[in-house]
Amino acid sequence: MGLKLKRGTEWTTTWERCMHAAPEAFDSSGIRNLIDGDWRKVGQTRDHVTPVDGSVIQGPPLVTHDEAVEAVSLAVKEHAAWAKVGLDERRSRVSAALDDMEAERDLLALLLVWEIGKPWRLAKADVDRCIGGVRWYLGQIERQLEIGGPRKPLPGPVSNIASWNYPMSVQVHAELVQLLAGNAVIAKTPSQGGFHCLTLAHAFMRRAGLPVTLLSGQGRELGDALIRGDGIGALAFVGGRANGRLAATSLADTGRRHMLEQEGLNTWGVWDFTDWDALAAHLRKGFEYGKQRCTAYPRYVVQRKLFDEFLATYLPLIGDVRYGHPLGVESDHDALPELDFGPVIHATKAADLAERLDEAVAGGGIPLYRGVRDRDGRFLDGQDSERSRAAYVAPACVLAPASSWSLHHSEPFGPLDSVVIVDTESELLAAMNASNGALVASLATDDLKFAARVTEELQSFKVGVNRPRSRGDRDEVFGGKGASWKGAFVGGDLLVQAVTVVGEGADERLFGNFPSYSLYPPI
Repeated sequence: MGLKLKRGTEWTTTWERCMHAAPEAFDSSGIRNLIDGDWRKVGQTRDHVTPVDGSVIQGPPLVTHDEAVEAVSLAVKEHAAWAKVGLDERRSRVSAALDDMEAERDLLALLLVWEIGKPWRLAKADVDRCIGGVRWYLGQIERQLEIGGPRKPLPGPVSNIASWNYPMSVQVHAELVQLLAGNAVIAKTPSQGGFHCLTLAHAFMRRAGLPVTLLSGQGRELGDALIRGDGIGALAFVGGRANGRLAATSLADTGRRHMLEQEGLNTWGVWDFTDWDALAAHLRKGFEYGKQRCTAYPRYVVQRKLFDEFLATYLPLIGDVRYGHPLGVESDHDALPELDFGPVIHATKAADLAERLDEAVAGGGIPLYRGVRDRDGRFLDGQDSERSRAAYVAPACVLAPASSWSLHHSEPFGPLDSVVIVDTESELLAAMNASNGALVASLATDDLKFAARVTEELQSFKVGVNRPRSRGDRDEVFGGKGASWKGAFVGGDLLVQAVTVVGEGADERLFGNFPSYSLYPPI
């Protein structure tokens, strides 16, 4: 029996559910921008091509630079009023917004499937991590606001510019903590997807009386207003290094607080190691969401004498990765499929990954594995046109790509792995530090003394020994080294500290990746 779209998950049905759940933000003409507490029909609406099947769905209404400047000015006024609201009231309103999100958890998750291609299980997890993470802060915020304190909100609202891949567990999560700490929030929807989910979440936030502003638009139009706008208290940015550098440069003369999370090539080193079954489980799980996340591991640095055993472990698991249409079932009675990933974010990205693989092989790299999309992917009956499959890409891996390869120093942000063979400890370190800073790294080794020694020299904020590392949202700090992060580190207490001040905050130093890093200890 072939696959069909599970009844009730169609885009038209999903859109109708959005209009019913939040008619103030959704109507038959599209979605709206949230400015000064009102859902306004402003901005030029653009169609969005869903990566799931290549069809055209409603896109975001793109506002102009001048409209963004006005929205920032109004958010600054909202911030002044919100900063005077007591903690008990802030906590009550944030809790009410979470209750509404929890009630519509499946709809938020289904939007993530259609907009950015997340498999159902991972889409639900994204929503759940947001809700659960913020509930943790609800129980901790009173203590956190007394650290070095009492702590007060920033002088102005926090501006949020985030990537498309984790709209709930990264962007909305951060916004709700910022609000809980007494700040108004300005947020930009990612241009590549996530705007429907964010619109619905922000409708619940606004209903609860939270001072949030949500804008859609192109970065080149809105960047200056959302980064350097008058009255903004801080910038929270998640994205690539090129845009992150532009943001950091734009902030250089402002003295404004910032948390700029940027890409880094996360690596997994293998040295004097024997527990291959344990490693296989970690590597298999690493293919979740097609490695479209900032803490994915796309490169393995392997001791030469272990390469045969590594290969015997790695090849069966990459060949067993399950990917395809995330809403396809044989029968409506079936649960949605347990996939490792669906499509990548769009067809252009899929084509780029294929070109990068061809480039690596042409430059002397050895193709260790090259999946075949139309053979191995899981698609609906009738989903056989190139357009409907264009955003899907099979996993692949290349051995020993040349140092001139365009991805030698940067992450692919997709299921394209590379393996580098090394003979000495110094070669291992050089290969694992190829990208001038990373967010996470891991070592697979039986020699814990070796691990302790090497960990000190890895240019990665978090290092796992015989386990992967992840972002973490609750009681664990998150940041990066080198070019993978600029500004204050966040997570747990430090997230609250990054968006609050003690008194006037004039002499306060934040823990993070600043120039003269050693001068910024935890406060």
